[in-house]
Amino acid sequence: MTDATLLTLRPDAAGFAKAAAILRDGGLVSFPTETVYGLGADARNDRAIARIYAAKGRPSFNPLIVHLADLAAAQVLCEFNEDATRLAAAFWPGALTLVLPLRAHMGVSKLVTAGLDTLAVRVPDHPAAQGLLKAFDGPIAAPSANPSGRISPTTAVHVAAGLGNKINALIDDGPCTVGLESTIVSCVEAPALLRAGGIPAEALEACLGRSLKRPDDPDTPVSPGQLASHYAPKGTVRLNADRVEPGEVLLGFGAVDAALNLSPSGDLTEAAARLFDCLHQLDAMGAAKIAVSPVPDHGLGRAINDRLRRAAAPR
Repeated sequence: MTDATLLTLRPDAAGFAKAAAILRDGGLVSFPTETVYGLGADARNDRAIARIYAAKGRPSFNPLIVHLADLAAAQVLCEFNEDATRLAAAFWPGALTLVLPLRAHMGVSKLVTAGLDTLAVRVPDHPAAQGLLKAFDGPIAAPSANPSGRISPTTAVHVAAGLGNKINALIDDGPCTVGLESTIVSCVEAPALLRAGGIPAEALEACLGRSLKRPDDPDTPVSPGQLASHYAPKGTVRLNADRVEPGEVLLGFGAVDAALNLSPSGDLTEAAARLFDCLHQLDAMGAAKIAVSPVPDHGLGRAINDRLRRAAAPR
């Protein structure tokens, strides 16, 4: 049994149509994949993506995996090299996520990519996931549907117990068959294993005809979001500013007079949705010195402050 207060949908045409409508409205829908149940939102909607972080209590804006119906849909969003094409042909649909260069002007929320120029994409091998993707006809960002730090959900009961009052709907199609998150491989340069998962590294290496780089290799890319200054605008950043010094541009929060404001009403969800866009706007303005108003360090504020601290780190 699932939470009686949570809208639970059947894995059929009517259920997929209702779930797709909720996603188009900026809602959150949990759905099964062959690996674990995902917490889905429209990958192009900043505010919906911010709601994922709020629902999960996720401590920072880590890049999210975007689920797509097929390889052709992934090729619209990302640039595929020979290695990526070979892996996708062999293992999609399936429990493999590829990190690839994101094509320009694709409309994917910067919260999905954590402000990076790469995108993690996967084509799931599950009839309910495929039914939803085809009904929605767009990219669905979906981390695992569990509170951050808790055990990943492999049944609808797990989802309802962890997130039942924080999401809009749940497609219940029984237990997941793999029960382990997808394997993540970066194909931005030489193929590198970023996370072990549902497809063994040995199978991937057999497909490629050579070894994958490992995270402990000195020249292997670190997981996105790990570099201290990765989110930095071109100008210097001063945090927790209660006044503006000469020559500074203020990035505000709450009821302050600022050139840009993350959320004039003090709404952390709105602030999260606007964060990366505001940093890009500051670059476009040519801001050499940036002062940032204090942001409450609770809920989504912790994630916002994590990224602002990285933006302000020495470089």
